[in-house]
Amino acid sequence: MAKTVIVVIDGFGIGAMPDAGTLRPGDLTADTCGHVLDHCRTALGRPLRLPVLGALGLGLVHPHQDLARRTHLPVAAGRAALGYPGADTFAGHQTMMGADFSRVTVARLADHLAEVAAALETAGHRVEPLDGKPLLVVDGTVLVHDNLEADPGINWNASGRLEDLSFDGPGGILAVARTVRAVAPVARVIAVGGHADGPLRQFVRPGDAGTVGLDTPATGFYRNGGLEVQHLGAELDHTRQLPGLAARAGIPVTLVGKAADILACEAARRHPAVKTADVLSCTLEAVRAPGDALVVANVQETDLAGHQQDTERYGRLLEQVDSGLAGLVALLDSPGDRLIVTGDHGNDPTIGHAYHTREYVPVLIHQPGTDGVELLPDADSLADVGATAAASLSLDPAGLANGTTLRPGRHAA
Repeated sequence: MAKTVIVVIDGFGIGAMPDAGTLRPGDLTADTCGHVLDHCRTALGRPLRLPVLGALGLGLVHPHQDLARRTHLPVAAGRAALGYPGADTFAGHQTMMGADFSRVTVARLADHLAEVAAALETAGHRVEPLDGKPLLVVDGTVLVHDNLEADPGINWNASGRLEDLSFDGPGGILAVARTVRAVAPVARVIAVGGHADGPLRQFVRPGDAGTVGLDTPATGFYRNGGLEVQHLGAELDHTRQLPGLAARAGIPVTLVGKAADILACEAARRHPAVKTADVLSCTLEAVRAPGDALVVANVQETDLAGHQQDTERYGRLLEQVDSGLAGLVALLDSPGDRLIVTGDHGNDPTIGHAYHTREYVPVLIHQPGTDGVELLPDADSLADVGATAAASLSLDPAGLANGTTLRPGRHAA
């Protein structure tokens, strides 16, 4: 029996990649982990309490005065480049699960308005621009717009208030998003329904590189409860991703938090959740079940704190995650069990904007049954995390579309 658990701390970067300044030169100074630690030491009057992340080797791959530099746990620690353009949760998770996302198309909605509008009109919708801006109002209720939470041109959204129409009913928000998906060249079209603090048009604002969209965090969608989201990704061979590979081998698959929204696997048990406490609780529950398991969990609230540029909240969420990881380390104590803690991109709340930052992410692996502390070479792609997880479940990583198993470079002193 063996269990492999991947915990993705959304937006948890550990330093800018060399090309991080291509879009925004200031992003070359991005360091989500370091800047949150520094800020919270001052704001809280004490260091953040992250004993488990320290014990898993975070201080080995991101040296900092507030992180332990030694551990007695059997761990392997390294960092990974993203392996896909930009910095995006959907592309990050698809890549991590073994997809080749290196050819993602980047496009502003403004450059494709005519064909998107034509597709929607053909589907029977009424379409008009909003006040001359390069976004569309569908049936007077749904906004089709650039996503402002990822790098410009990576994703588009179809957003609506649930007071105005249903999410997945005929002619609802999801139906609009599916029509857009059929002609969209971008990685992801996201259908979003929620309860806003006012009319959506009052939350429209310009983004970088000529994009225009809805400021989703400002709408109140994330605060007001009842949020419904579906991510419609570019065509991928999901059978060559880790969840499908595990399921075909008879290994139960559980997807928790945002991972349940964005990863494809018909056989998976799904526990969508936004609140960190709920994500951790569902993850622990899945690990307690007897037998083999693959569990992939996403802690989304750290990413939301980054978008809100709320550094202190980000730090307190890291402490909450650390407490949850303590329970996972205690449960995953059999030889062959693996706990992998990583990120999907950065989201430095101190950088001066509300977008993701293109950073390396940690790869921290608790590996009971091994000896000592191993340092991993830099991974070229998050796909290497998925390949390593496959190997830990005795699956052939060659069954994935992308990724190479990480092998220790040396032992820590």
